[in-house]
Amino acid sequence: MADKSFLTWPFFEDRHRDLAGSLEAWAAQNLAGIDHGDTDAACRALVAALGQDGWLNHAAVDPEGEAKLDVRTLCLIRETLARHDGLADFAFAMQGLGTGAISLFGTDAQKAAWLPKVRAGSAISAFALTEPQSGSDVASSTMTATQDGDSYVLSGEKTWISNGGIADVYTVFARTGDAPGARGLSAFVVPSDTRGLDVVERLQTIAPHPLATLRFSDCRVPAVALIGESGAGFKIAMSVLDVFRSTVAAAALGFARRALDEAIARVTTRHVQGARLFDLQMVQGHIADMAVDVDASALLVYRAAWAKDNGAPRVTREAAMAKLFSTDQAQNVIDRAVQLHGGDGVRSGEVVEKLYREIRALRIYEGASDVQRVIIARQTLGQ
Repeated sequence: MADKSFLTWPFFEDRHRDLAGSLEAWAAQNLAGIDHGDTDAACRALVAALGQDGWLNHAAVDPEGEAKLDVRTLCLIRETLARHDGLADFAFAMQGLGTGAISLFGTDAQKAAWLPKVRAGSAISAFALTEPQSGSDVASSTMTATQDGDSYVLSGEKTWISNGGIADVYTVFARTGDAPGARGLSAFVVPSDTRGLDVVERLQTIAPHPLATLRFSDCRVPAVALIGESGAGFKIAMSVLDVFRSTVAAAALGFARRALDEAIARVTTRHVQGARLFDLQMVQGHIADMAVDVDASALLVYRAAWAKDNGAPRVTREAAMAKLFSTDQAQNVIDRAVQLHGGDGVRSGEVVEKLYREIRALRIYEGASDVQRVIIARQTLGQ
């Protein structure tokens, strides 16, 4: 059983504690032994289940309610799901990230068209920002959106798009030419069946998730597909990441907690030369380091989430700190767990082996670790 004492911290309200308990019970009942053999099918099934039981209501705003996402709730959900099943965390997270721009900046019509479906799990969403030559450097995006009467014509490629190939709707960022660099980007709602949008490659990774490269060839969308104002795409993308970057850290925290639990179970039941593995002082040192990394990560994650929920206009520095530290330290915690499992730690299908493959991508997507260092340094100097 994972440590729950952090829920007594002052970052949380009773509603967060109640949600954490309910989700823990749901996850234990619904996420044990999920077959990931067909990744696309598993992801679709998870989205449907999360929607049917109401968890996706937290990933996108209610079109008839307040246009605000509760970041502490998002983080608690991602931490809990990641601890139980990495693909379940992915399925939840992408529903939120994929429609984050619509939740925060969309028109009433855009919200009404997509958010109820995303919240119900009947439509899958995706966030199409990365390009073959521009990953973390969003301002260097080259995909274009040329206005033609009452339409925009999109041309270019996007790659490493999560849910690519199975999504029903994409939030796509393209250059409208309003200004050079970051100021020339705009955001669009693009249904997956739009003519000129093609999935040209499905990408395979060490921890299987639905990923793809998309090509837009004279892909025409109506002008009402524009999210927010023309030229505001960079601001929109950064605002969405400002919310969801902390949740990546929360997912890493969930992986780390599971690794610590698995390590404790191993060292308290495994015997070496007539004594428990845990009785070795060096093993106790490893467990202590893992516990410190987990708690320090949790403090950074929920500080960033609390600050955003309590009115901070931007938490760029806090979210970057949470993502950098939590993802890097989760890698270390999981590596120690693998080591403490000995040969079983690298046996295919073991929990810690799967965690070892799951964690690596989190240090890259939504801003690689070294990019987070640059952000933190600039924000610190800027203060």
